[in-house]
Parts: sequence; structure tokens; C-alpha cells
Amino acid sequence: MFKFLTSIQPLLIYSPKISSRLKYITDVLFKNVSGIDCRVEDDIELFKQYTGPKLNYSDVAIEHSIQIIPHTILFDYGVKDYLIEIHSNDVYEKYFFKNNKGNLPFDLLGASFWLISRYEEYLPFKANKYNMFDYRSSLAWQNNFIEKPLVNIWLLELQKLIKKQFPQVEFKKQTFQYVPTIDIDNVYKYKHKGFVRTLAGFINSILKGNFPEIKNRINTVFFSKQDEYDCYHYLIEINKKYKKSAIYFFLLGDYGINDKNHSASNLKFQQLIKHLADYAQTGIHPSFASNFKQQQLKIEIVRLSNITHKEVINSRQHYGMLQFPNTYQSLIGGGILNDYSLGYSQVIGYRASICSSYKWYVIGEETVTNLTLNPYCINDVALKKASKNNEDLMKEIVTKHIKWYKDFGGKLISVFHNDILGNTTEGLIWRRFYEHCLEASKDEGSCNGLNASQ
Repeated sequence: MFKFLTSIQPLLIYSPKISSRLKYITDVLFKNVSGIDCRVEDDIELFKQYTGPKLNYSDVAIEHSIQIIPHTILFDYGVKDYLIEIHSNDVYEKYFFKNNKGNLPFDLLGASFWLISRYEEYLPFKANKYNMFDYRSSLAWQNNFIEKPLVNIWLLELQKLIKKQFPQVEFKKQTFQYVPTIDIDNVYKYKHKGFVRTLAGFINSILKGNFPEIKNRINTVFFSKQDEYDCYHYLIEINKKYKKSAIYFFLLGDYGINDKNHSASNLKFQQLIKHLADYAQTGIHPSFASNFKQQQLKIEIVRLSNITHKEVINSRQHYGMLQFPNTYQSLIGGGILNDYSLGYSQVIGYRASICSSYKWYVIGEETVTNLTLNPYCINDVALKKASKNNEDLMKEIVTKHIKWYKDFGGKLISVFHNDILGNTTEGLIWRRFYEHCLEASKDEGSCNGLNASQ
């Protein structure tokens, strides 16, 4: 829930044209992220007479207001391939949609919309092996700002301008939160897989001559050795210690090449889901196959709901299978209200250049939905790749991003998999790092940005 500390009068925004895109981006930036009420107005005389804080979004110079010269993007419809030129700047880091007039050197509102709507993912792009958007195709990666929440940086500078001209304005951002999330793609490495899969696993180990694995399988399946992927008691206890409620995403699709999970009808698996649901939130981890069958997604959501006896409202895509606008339209059709897929699995960074949650806007339909997008930045796959399991480097990377989130009052969402936190030598390294994330993020609510102390 967003908290507001409203100024005596709302921020009045003048534009000769009012569009759904303009109303959307001003709501996200000012109402949601900055915590200040705002209103868009097309009556220039009323705007001139207004005595409260004013933002002039037009080509016409108006006294006693902050002026931003508009690009056409917020007044266009559908998708257009705009010329994007990136400029470096000491204050705004990087920006585009440049202009030579007004109080800002670029259209901050239009550029923010382009980034958080994921406009570039509606355009032709070079896909990865799963035919999804590749991070190397992104403007952010190509121009070296993928590791910065650029929209939040821009907005803080705009807030300073507004505050300087209208000292009565008080901003109240979202408070900083840390939400650890766990993807459970394969709930156990050896246990409870059924006779056929267990036998196949033994045969595969024998053919490879992997005798340590054969011994491990025997001790786990037939004796009392704890399964390598069974980190659930640890997670419950460590999250309880730091008073964090994690979100567990369960893969409940049918078995396939890219969905090698336990059967949703497996009673041990169901018992675990119910047990974890007593301590934390749960969500669906839509199978790879569900991306090609809308009905399959609904079946998986129903499976989780039947197990937990709760409405399923949280989701994160398996394999990062996120395609605009199809994926989100399917999730909305399945009753999902909160999605946690907006990030890159292969690189640390901000896919939408923002560290705040916001409602999804559908380009083409030009409508705002009830689906909340919760961007993630930190994930174990990309972190492992970047750090090569070096604990000090892992901590250095995550500490930098925790600072960003604390500065801007964002919701820091980390992505871990149960197998990486397992009962292995490597798993112990990752458990220490997981606890470091909990420790470094424990002072939730702190915010170092503008008016943070108010």
C-alpha cells in the first residue's frame, strides 16, 4: 500500500492535450512513487491562476511553473519506432528525447513512459534461444545504464526542482522493503520422484560411471540422508529470525523437457506446499509449456489453489518467459494480480529502469490494468555468473543495489532457487549470502531521498 503525505495543494500539470498515457505516467511518478497528489489540466487560464505547485508540460512558456517540453510519445497511439539518441549528463546520468528549452534538457515524462512500459519490447528485437527479449537488445544494456534505476534518478532531480520553486511541497515515497522470493523448479533432487524417474536416475548415473552420485542417491532415497534441495526448514527459520515473509513460486505444470518438476499430485509435494503456505505467501511459477497454451496456465493456477485453499494472485515466469503483451494478458485472464517476472535472469539490472512497483499499461489498447508489476534486480543465476561464487564480490554487488533501493524507497525483490540454497558446500556459501541480504536489508522503512526524514 502506498502512503501519501500530500502538500496543501496538489501538483497541477498543464498540457494542451490530455491522453491516457500522460495521466498514467503522472500517476506512477507523482502519486505512486513520489507520494504527492497531482492533476492534469488543459485549461491554460486556470493553470496560470493556480497558486499551488505547477508543472507545465507544453511548448508554451508560462511563468511560475516548471516546464518540460513534450515529445510526441505521450500523445501518440500504438507503437512507433522513434529515433532514440542517448546523451550523458552529470545530473541525469543518461537521457533521451532531448530538447533545448524548458527547465529539463529532455522529456522526462515521455522517456519514463518509454522505459517502464517496456516500449522497446513491442518493437522488433533480437530474441534469445527461447524467442524472448534478450537483455543485450535493450537500450539500457547497450548504453551502460542497466544497473541503475534511471527513472528514479530522474524523478529525484525533478523533485528537487519542484521543491526549490515550491517549498511547501512535501514528497513521501514508498518505504523501502525487502521481499525474498524462492523459485521451486525441482522440489527435491532425488526424493519422492516415483519409481520410473528414480530408476531412470540410477541408470543414468551408472552409465556415466558417477559413483559418488550413485552413493548419494542410495543414501537419500533409501536411508535418512537429507535431500540436497531440501532447504525448506532452513528458509522458514532464517526468514522467521529476520521477520521476513518470503514468496515461494511453485512449478506445477506437466512433466516435460523444460518442466522437470515433481507431479502436482505427489502427496509429499503437496504437504510441503501447504507447510510453506503457513509461513509465507505462495505463487504460481507458470510452466514453460503454459506459454503456448492459455488453458494450461489456468490448470496450474487451479492446482495451486486446490492445494493451498487460497486464491492465487502471485506469479513469476519459469525460464524468464516474458513476452509483451501476451504473457501479462494471459496472467490477467488467470486472475493474477501481482507479477514478479520483470527482470533479467542472465544479468543483474533493472529491466524497466525503475526500482518501484507499478501497474501495467497496455500499449495499443491504451489502458491501465490492475496487474501490479514488481521488478526484480538481484537473482542468483546472474549473480553467480557475475561473481563466480566469490562471496565478497556477491556482497559488494548486492550492497550497491540495496543502497539504490533505500535511496529511492523501492521494493527490493531477490530471486533465489531452492537448489542453490541446498545442503551442499556451494549451498552453504549461498546460505551465508542469503543471510547477508536479510541482514543488510533489515532496516526497512528507511529512505535517504528527498524529504526522507519527514
